[in-house]
Amino acid sequence: MSRALRFLDPYLLLLVATMGLAALLPAGGAAADAVDTVSVVAIGLLFFLYGARLSTREVGDGVRHWRLHLTILCCTFVVFPLLGLAAGALAPWLLTEQLALGVLFLCLVPSTVQSSIAFTSIARGNVAGAIAAGSFSSLIGVVLTPLLAGLLIGGGAGISVDSLLRIALQLLLPFVVGQLLHRWLGAVVVRHRTALSYFERSSVLIVVYAAFSEGVREGVFGQISWQRLLALLAVVVVLLALMLLITQQGSRRLGFGREDRIAVVFAGSKKSLAVGLPMSSVLFGADAAVAVLPLMLFHQVQLIVCAVLARRWAAQAPPEDQEPSGSTTR
Repeated sequence: MSRALRFLDPYLLLLVATMGLAALLPAGGAAADAVDTVSVVAIGLLFFLYGARLSTREVGDGVRHWRLHLTILCCTFVVFPLLGLAAGALAPWLLTEQLALGVLFLCLVPSTVQSSIAFTSIARGNVAGAIAAGSFSSLIGVVLTPLLAGLLIGGGAGISVDSLLRIALQLLLPFVVGQLLHRWLGAVVVRHRTALSYFERSSVLIVVYAAFSEGVREGVFGQISWQRLLALLAVVVVLLALMLLITQQGSRRLGFGREDRIAVVFAGSKKSLAVGLPMSSVLFGADAAVAVLPLMLFHQVQLIVCAVLARRWAAQAPPEDQEPSGSTTR
């Protein structure tokens, strides 16, 4: 038990605490309007900082290894969505319709950057490749995730042309502006990355509180039983196991070396909570609180499992690979 607790993400505990606060003291009336306004501003600023932080040179250096990046992108935006569509068959006998849509949304979210790089470094994998792949996934996901959600989820999430326009204005436009200003702001963002990481996490907490407050006011949680939640946990565990198996065996069959296989496994099997939560609040509205539950569970499970794998693969690394390849600067 003590070993398992070491793998728990303290930030996830804050997320759970925020959910509890929203359940006990949901924002209503003028307070709800204020929280929603702060949430919108925080999300826009968050994606602006994502755009300003993304190094064009760093991405350009990684483009040369196109087979690696194409493999990871296919895992993120092709294999994952196919599994998400298959999970739709679990409703309504195992999952509710809303939870099944949440699983599908989880499968459409881009890959995470920071933890993929960290685990790749611990396991002595291709860190530079993981950095570039994560950057590509985040960049493409800002556009592709809403489009895929509109195509595959559609009316089930209330997604419409207006929703996609909101995505463009609230997420894509700030991201593009940040990219345009990267030349002047990129160094500042990197220099203050610790402070900005706190802002990133605080922004997500605000989004969670706003979404769950609305969910409590709308009574959406009365539709979910503890049996459904256990079933959801089992589904995300199976989903992660399948993606770990597919990325590991697929990268081996494609002829990648050990370091590249590690990058494919960690970048191709993970999903970004920081990007997925703001998107869900725009796409799902009042249903966002339920829609993000699969992503939040998947996030914690992937951290625990990938931490174990990274340590095991680091111990199995050849002597010449005992120093981490590349540098985790993000």
